[in-house]
Amino acid sequence: QVTVVESGGGSAQAGGSLRLSCIVSGLSIVEKTMAWFRQAPGKEREGVSSIWSAMDIDYADSVKGRFTISRDNAKNTVYLQMNSLKPEDTAMYYCAAEFKGGMWYDPRKYNYWGQGTQVTVSS
Repeated sequence: QVTVVESGGGSAQAGGSLRLSCIVSGLSIVEKTMAWFRQAPGKEREGVSSIWSAMDIDYADSVKGRFTISRDNAKNTVYLQMNSLKPEDTAMYYCAAEFKGGMWYDPRKYNYWGQGTQVTVSS
């Protein structure tokens, strides 16, 4: 059984930082693309960032230069460092595991999902 568990969400002031973690069990993340998505109330789930290796990373334009994705294969964990947070970053953040191919930002292309962690940024 594969489980994906996100943590690290919370409240922050605009300009602040948060670090999200995603721990996967039951599945090795080695050589698998992992991703972070987010979904705000009333909006579709959108891709935030994906990582296959340190040389193969993608970001949504809205977070480039502010967010950094990383992974620790030994810990089967993926991270999302979020700096210079803005109120529009407020959303539930989800970790997605085992990319099936296609566009990295397509939520239909991942086999496993966590329950999400809430990020709220106030102005």
